[in-house]
Amino acid sequence: MKDEKITLKENEEYIRLCDLLKMTGEFDTGGQAKLSIQGGEILVNGEVCTQRGKKLRSGDKVTCNGMTFEVC
Repeated sequence: MKDEKITLKENEEYIRLCDLLKMTGEFDTGGQAKLSIQGGEILVNGEVCTQRGKKLRSGDKVTCNGMTFEVC
């Protein structure tokens, strides 16, 4: 499993799950990310998350396709 850190922009308090997945390049489109989220394939902090609009804050970890992304 590979880990990667995702840094929030200076004025950002959070990033939405769907946006994070698109930003990482794990999915080409928001539609693909949405289907994966709704299919229960995405873990947030070790638990299945089916909310594509889930707000991720510093310290949250998202696991997808064998990769873990930590929000910083």
